[in-house]
Amino acid sequence: MAGLDNQIVIKRVRKAAQAHHGGAWKIAYADFVTAMMAFFLLLWLISMTTPEQKKGLANYFAPPSVSESQSGAGGVMGGTAPNVEGAEMAGNNASKSENVALAPESADLENKKPGKGGRDGNEVITRDGRNASNVNLSSTRDLAFHSAAASVRQAWQSMPNITDIENNLLVQETPEGLDIEIMNQAGRSMFPEGSKFPFEATRKAIAAVAPILQKLSAPIAISGHTAAGGAYDDPHYGSWELSADRANVVRGILGEFGVSEDRFDSVSGRSSAEPFFPNDPYLTANERVKITVLFAAPPVPPGMAP
Repeated sequence: MAGLDNQIVIKRVRKAAQAHHGGAWKIAYADFVTAMMAFFLLLWLISMTTPEQKKGLANYFAPPSVSESQSGAGGVMGGTAPNVEGAEMAGNNASKSENVALAPESADLENKKPGKGGRDGNEVITRDGRNASNVNLSSTRDLAFHSAAASVRQAWQSMPNITDIENNLLVQETPEGLDIEIMNQAGRSMFPEGSKFPFEATRKAIAAVAPILQKLSAPIAISGHTAAGGAYDDPHYGSWELSADRANVVRGILGEFGVSEDRFDSVSGRSSAEPFFPNDPYLTANERVKITVLFAAPPVPPGMAP
């Protein structure tokens, strides 16, 4: 029985699988990447908008009932209250309306005749002596032209096929109205040399502004311009003829895409007489076509002197 004392014991060790690690960090990392992508997308969208669009968005989200006055309690009434008569605002003069009705007893009786502007025959004028109705019409007109300029820029920005010529397109507001310049640049022309017909990208840029100009209901003047020193093969066809033909072709494109014929005030060729850069009339950028939407005088109501 001696063999029983030497028993062999086999010990089997079972290795347990390691516990599964948590995946919370993956979710946090995915959220971080998503937030960064949204942040950069926001930066890109902000960089693509114009100042006019930013201002419009800010005005859209501005509280409509908040007063900008800094006087008194800063409320809607600017810290003022009606006086005993209830006809005026007592307090800071800055809270009063800019338009006041001048009807003193010593005023000229001629101003009290019907048809002089006010409901009671008194002419309503502003503090700087301008007629209030003219001021309102001017403000409405300026706002319409400012909105049209922003719409033209936005229309061009939304056209990827004219990205290469975006530096050739210029929109600016002037005392005469709204100027839209389609000009050549060094190495990039809007018209083939010596031709009155524009490139296809130029044609699309002109067509894009036609519906916007039609909504303004203002007269349009188109003028063609060339740079000084140009050479022409035909002695009977020079810069004057070319600039006039280009202006007329642009008029035809605008008419084709929505601008009615009665809206055009003038179409002219100016050759090199009015360079964009007067100090260097030989620059390529002087060769251009200018579309000017003119400020039209408001119609005079019956019974009123112009």
